Amino acid sequence: MVLVVVRNHEVLIKGYGETAPGSNRTPDANSEVRLCSISKVFTADLLLKLVSEGKVFITDPLQKYAPPRSKVPEGPNGSNITLLDLATHTSGLPREVSAYPPKAPHFTFPSHAYRWTWLPKQKLASAPGTAALYSNIGYDLLGDALASAASTSYASLLHDSLLQPLNMWDTTLVPSADQCARLLQPIKNEGPCTDTQPSGPSGGVYSTASDMVKLLQYLLRLPGSPAAPAADLAVYLKPDQLKSVQGLSHAGDPTGIGLAWIQLGDPNTPSAILEKTGGGAGFTTYIALSPSRQTGVFLAATWGKGDAKVGFFQESNNLLSALANILPLPPKVRIARPAARHPSPHRHKKAARLAPRPAN
Repeated sequence: MVLVVVRNHEVLIKGYGETAPGSNRTPDANSEVRLCSISKVFTADLLLKLVSEGKVFITDPLQKYAPPRSKVPEGPNGSNITLLDLATHTSGLPREVSAYPPKAPHFTFPSHAYRWTWLPKQKLASAPGTAALYSNIGYDLLGDALASAASTSYASLLHDSLLQPLNMWDTTLVPSADQCARLLQPIKNEGPCTDTQPSGPSGGVYSTASDMVKLLQYLLRLPGSPAAPAADLAVYLKPDQLKSVQGLSHAGDPTGIGLAWIQLGDPNTPSAILEKTGGGAGFTTYIALSPSRQTGVFLAATWGKGDAKVGFFQESNNLLSALANILPLPPKVRIARPAARHPSPHRHKKAARLAPRPAN
């Protein structure tokens, strides 16, 4: 595991365990990790940058940036999926396009061509903007729209608009041989370190603890960092405005939904934090901010013999609260469900077969 803490002018980077099973080497500031769904924070930042440049409006329909002859499904009465809907997981699209192909390397599916062929055939689960359902494919389509608006590839847009200004030279979608050699390895072989541009907007970004220091300083608006978009940490929706909220509560019960960010805690107190979870390809990742205290944490842990996800996000929240000197968040509310009297063993096997790739 690598841990990054930024608190005002203070910086801490710590490594724990081994870079790979049996390596006897402790992870350090230059160890590469997979950010998984924390990649969505980058996509949301790019959205607001293009808004500030007048290249897109947050209320633009996705259809405006679709490839020729590709039709984006509509909600009742012809309601359109907007860029805001995609960024807040309220598009009505599912989590994934389908089950992940067995032999495809992580974050290499679906391709641009595949998802835009798949999209016109879909029926939305809810009218855009009315319900939240966590969607990886929604963020990949958002990345496609931003690249189209900027007349470039998503990887180039990410590099030119965010990574280069922040000097994040070890953060990439196309890792070099040297960067792949520094990638932390989980206990199980999770496949090759490779080009992850197909799912770059939703989960494909590689980075290091050293680079994540720069990102935290940027997001917390610390002196010396380039200016971040004014509304990048804003809350755009409240859960009680929506019919339902699914897939957004891994780290706690949401009190607000931002662009990639989830707000936890009472926004009228200093205890409120903003967070983004991630997971997949052998990693559990987390970033959380206390903007009122200019404090942030980032953690990336490889999967081992136990389950790194159990309590990982909640304990990280407690760490942030202690470092920021704010009251800890209340425990996540869990609703007990009565067990079925005669559960079918086949039911669980079927669910396991249809489960999509793990990514938060």
